[in-house]
Amino acid sequence: MTAARGRTGRPPLTDERRAEIRLEIARAAVDLFVTQGVAATTGEQIGQAVGVSARTVWRYFPSKEACVRPLFTAGIDMLAARLRQWAPGRPLEEIFAPELTTELGVVAGPDRSTVGALVRLTRTEPGLRAVWLQTYDEAEPAFARALAERAGVPADHLRPTVQAAMFNAALRAAVEHYAWLDADAETDRATAEAELTATMRSALAVAAEGLG
Repeated sequence: MTAARGRTGRPPLTDERRAEIRLEIARAAVDLFVTQGVAATTGEQIGQAVGVSARTVWRYFPSKEACVRPLFTAGIDMLAARLRQWAPGRPLEEIFAPELTTELGVVAGPDRSTVGALVRLTRTEPGLRAVWLQTYDEAEPAFARALAERAGVPADHLRPTVQAAMFNAALRAAVEHYAWLDADAETDRATAEAELTATMRSALAVAAEGLG
């Protein structure tokens, strides 16, 4: 009588653990990009910083620039969910009220200094700039669907489509404005968080005013 054959080796990773590994790789990549530049950074170095092989890095990301994507996409689903729940008639800039920012997007998740340094790199690194812009491009339809659901209109309605474009552009402009102006500032994490939140709220208020 022979023993039943079963699976051997390591158990499969959970989705949660995969997400953690992706974020670890992203943080290691941006640290290396900031300290030695994108061109000088290799997949092997990124993997070594996390304790995985370069092969594992490429299993999760198609290029070294793409490694930073989780830092850009953190919280988009949460932000879209918040938009769907937001009461009609309530100013959208209040979505970044201090008590809510721990749940949202680029405001939450990674350390502000890390994201700020990464966003500043997008100015001089075309590969990173492409990932940054692609992230917002892919977020816009999610925001449009959320705003359409909030307003009770079809997903392809023009109004939420335009609103999502304005909302998306305002967020990107706010993060870039803050990151570039804050390059030499020395502030603690709580202060930086409050300043970025205020910048995002101001940007959404300006967008809400329209062109006048």
